[in-house]
Amino acid sequence: MNTIATLPGPDSANTARYARLVQSSKKAEWQIDRDLLQDRQFDFSRKFLPDGLSRIDRLTFLTVGEARLLSQIQGRTYAYIFGLVERFISAKMLDQGRAHVFDDQLALEALVRFSTDEIKHQELFRRMETMIGAQLPAGYRQVADPNEVARAVLSASTWSVLALTCHIELFVQSHYTQSIAPGEALCPLFKDVFKFHWKDESRHVVLDELEWKAEHAKCSPAERDRAVDDLIALVAAVDAILQAQAAADADYFVRQVSPSFSVEEAAHIKASVLDAYRWQYIISGVQHPHFGRLLTHMTTPEQMARIQTALAPIMNP
Repeated sequence: MNTIATLPGPDSANTARYARLVQSSKKAEWQIDRDLLQDRQFDFSRKFLPDGLSRIDRLTFLTVGEARLLSQIQGRTYAYIFGLVERFISAKMLDQGRAHVFDDQLALEALVRFSTDEIKHQELFRRMETMIGAQLPAGYRQVADPNEVARAVLSASTWSVLALTCHIELFVQSHYTQSIAPGEALCPLFKDVFKFHWKDESRHVVLDELEWKAEHAKCSPAERDRAVDDLIALVAAVDAILQAQAAADADYFVRQVSPSFSVEEAAHIKASVLDAYRWQYIISGVQHPHFGRLLTHMTTPEQMARIQTALAPIMNP
């Protein structure tokens, strides 16, 4: 007589956490048109990104209007980059959900809801691009295709992709609470977009950590070591995109505002935009205390030294 193997059940503590996340997700569900956009428009008389993220206050030679426009360009890119990274995040979380199909159904539901949120965010950011693009001058350029980026990222080890995802969704929290929410002079709709985004990501970051820790426990020491190299390569790839987008955005800004900027001023603008993008998408996450604790716990001192060496040119250019 054939017997069915008895497999170990899901961890009860984690199941409870997944259950709370599902419940929270159901309570906090929102729709793009009904709850956020409605018939609202972006206010181009105001900045989009706060100076704490855009670093525009360091460009002291810009007029008020020039600084406002550069903030709006950076805000446009801020939405574009989030839409780009959420392409691979949504796909990865669907993959993670498959691992729970015959295990923890609450974990499966939590991850499916996570993926659905990310797909909704992508739609929101596409619509933002259309709305903002209709008001700003022609010539803005997105340097990377989300599908190509997603394919490249998803070819890396699961450990490294989950680490990068956790890093991203932790800095989302600090960006909103420390810079965007307090920015009283910012465009109200832009603020609200990232308020709704933050609400979802507050749940997602808990799932990121649960999945990353579970993956870490399954990996051998050799697999973890290779995954650290993958994470270093992923961060380098992100930085390459940021360098290209910063150059494109700075050139676009200079063309729209004043081709008569001196060589030194134009170079300062380009360097400042890159500095802002590196802060937004790499450094603010690396320096997040909780990410630092997680990464330290899941790496050896030698592996952490490799990561720090790789980050040094970005952190201290």
